[in-house]
Order: sequence, then structure tokens, then C-alpha cells
Amino acid sequence: MTHLITALSTGITAFIATNLDDIVILLLFFSQVNTCFRRRHIVMGQYLGFALLVLACLPGFFGSLLFPKPWIGLLGLVPIAIGINRLFVQEEDAPDEIQPDYKTQQPWYAGFLSPQAYSVAAVTFANGGDNVGIYAPLFANSAWEELIVILTAFFSLVGVWCFTAFQLTRLPGIAEVLTRYGNQLIPFVLIGLGVLILIDSHTLENRGLATLALVVEGLVLLMLFRNAEKTETIKPEMEKRLTD
Repeated sequence: MTHLITALSTGITAFIATNLDDIVILLLFFSQVNTCFRRRHIVMGQYLGFALLVLACLPGFFGSLLFPKPWIGLLGLVPIAIGINRLFVQEEDAPDEIQPDYKTQQPWYAGFLSPQAYSVAAVTFANGGDNVGIYAPLFANSAWEELIVILTAFFSLVGVWCFTAFQLTRLPGIAEVLTRYGNQLIPFVLIGLGVLILIDSHTLENRGLATLALVVEGLVLLMLFRNAEKTETIKPEMEKRLTD
């Protein structure tokens, strides 16, 4: 019973860590609700896109049947790398870039699986790159009963996310605070989740795998520093060209 409670808490943590940015996109969608773009289109599209992300991650679970658990634990390096990347490379929010056009009138019988819902699903799936990197190792490190608990938590929280985003459209100040401080917290949550996967899989107890993990993360840090140096070098040139 304890391992199921742990799976539930891990699933909730993983969902929140990978979907805080979805709140911003859902806020944008709900702010565009009108006679031809309904709330049901957003909810159905969000569920459809998230289901596709889960299907893309399930091979990680079946892979756990073929490889030893300590080797599967190496997948915990993925959320650590993503967290480090987010920590050093802060992404700028650009919600205005996602502006679906829903002015075209749709017949009433279009139902839930309408072009509007497909558009929301496409955005959800395209924005789920980090989700795949986190969920695949999480699924691979779970037994089948733990996977069921995690998936139940995931799909329940999708509904909670949609409801929360709709309510936040009435409170723009809260949405701004959540976006600002949530983005600063996500890297640490992802790194902690990756470390938890490594420890729970007993990966670090194997000297060879522990060394490999350190080497991989060292290479990730090296790449991030090099990219940062290139960015600092190119940035003045771009600013100079813009002023000229």
C-alpha cells in the first residue's frame, strides 16, 4: 500500500512539474471562448493531446520488462538534464505566438472531436517535449499497479488543470504570479524527480553506472556552458545590427 501512495505522490509531482507552462496556454484558449470555440473543445483537446503524450511514453514501461532496473534508472538523467537546462537557459514567455484562428463558424453537430479540439490537442502535444522526457523514465521505473495509479492521477489532474485555468481567466493577477514563480521552481522539481528515479532504481549503487551518470551530466553542463558563451558572443552582434 505504501508503494502505491508513493506512486500517487510521484505522479502528482511529475504532472505539476511538467504542466505548469500549460496553464498559460490554457488561459489563452479559455480567453478566446466564443460561440464557435467552446470550453468543451478545450477540455476535449487537452485530454486528446495528453493521451497522445502518454502513448508516446508507454514504450518506456514495456522496456522495463527487458532491461535490469538499475539500467532503466539511467533514464532519470533525462529530467535532471531538462531541469539543469531550464535552470541555466530561462525561456521567454511568448503566449502571443499561439493565436489559433477560430472565427470560422462551425456547425453545431461538430461535437467534441471538432477542428477546434484537434487544434488544442496539437498544441498540447507539441508543447509536451518535456513531458515525454519525464514520463518515459517514470513509467519505466514503475510496476503495473503503480503505473495505473500514476495514469489515474495524470488524467484526473488534466481536468483539474482545465478547471483551474478557466477560473484563472477571471483572476489575471494570480495567473501572472503563477507563471513568474512557477517557472523558477520547475527546474528544481525536475532535478529532484530525476535524482529520486536514480536512487529508487539503485542505479547509483553500481559504481560503473554511477560513473556513467556523472560523465553524462558533466557533458550536459559543458554543452550548456558552451551554448551560453556562444549566446553571449552573438548577442552584441545582433543588437548592433538592429541598431544599425
